[in-house]
Amino acid sequence: NLLTAFIASRVIGVFEGTIARLVALATLMPIVASVGGNTGNQTIALMVRGLALDQVSGQNSRYMLMKEVTVSLVNGLMWGSLMGLFAFTIYRSATLALVMMAAVVLNLFVAALVGVAVPLALHKAGRDPAQGASVLLTFITDSMGFFLFLGLARLFLV
Repeated sequence: NLLTAFIASRVIGVFEGTIARLVALATLMPIVASVGGNTGNQTIALMVRGLALDQVSGQNSRYMLMKEVTVSLVNGLMWGSLMGLFAFTIYRSATLALVMMAAVVLNLFVAALVGVAVPLALHKAGRDPAQGASVLLTFITDSMGFFLFLGLARLFLV
């Protein structure tokens, strides 16, 4: 976990110049990562439970993926809009608000993909999905959350 946290911090390091030019990014980026991690962990819990109860198999895994992706996009639009409104209220920047919203939508999409795929992959490999899935999910949603938010900010704000 410490190694994955270090790697995620290096993603932020790539965007040091972007953060220096718009300090508001430093205050908002943890929100994107946090929302993605929380959402993804809920998806993992559903998948691990489904695997443990033999309710998820190769036959319905595609359905589960589509369902979770759909839920993530709806949640992403709802929470992303709320976070965008929050960012606009504080920083009075419509572009920053749109970047915030887009990053939340995209990171929740990533969280759904990882939340379904990682437990399935671990289960297929004969490993216990409950033991490693959350660490991998946190690493990916943190790294991607930072990358998406700061990358979009670099493209559209600075």
